[in-house]
Amino acid sequence: MQWKNLGERTVYENPWVTVNMADVELPDGRHLDHTVIRLRPVAVAAVVNAADEVLLLWRHRFITDAWGWELPSGGIGAGEDPAEAAARECEEETGWRPGAMRHLLTVDPQPGISTSRHLVYWAQGAERVGDPDDDFESSRREWVPLASVPDLVGRGEVRSANAVAALLMLHRLRLG
Repeated sequence: MQWKNLGERTVYENPWVTVNMADVELPDGRHLDHTVIRLRPVAVAAVVNAADEVLLLWRHRFITDAWGWELPSGGIGAGEDPAEAAARECEEETGWRPGAMRHLLTVDPQPGISTSRHLVYWAQGAERVGDPDDDFESSRREWVPLASVPDLVGRGEVRSANAVAALLMLHRLRLG
């Protein structure tokens, strides 16, 4: 059963988000208005060191009023290579320059309402280049053992969908 988008009208727009109302035809011929949130893609960086630790940010999200571990991430600029965007975000947010970035996975956290596509890249190792340019993004930056990831996720200390998916994938790939 496939829904058909017969057209959209914009109800709000700024440089980061466009909110549209779509005229959707259901398989039985009925129509409904459906909200569509259009966002630019996000690049996510997961960096693992030789001790099987991953570089994480401890931050508060005011929207959900929750603290948690996250991976460095941010919007991909027009024409920007996603792997380069992930490396740029990592350096800006942590002060660590990652090695060669490799695609790990792509997730669509809310495909029922949003075009928010998260492209996750990972690197083996990073070089400390100084304090983060965007130090306001997190309270602290730490190398956290990959072995602790399942417990962190289970306790709700990793709440971001892209971080949960990426960290559990890296845990499986690196530690079995």
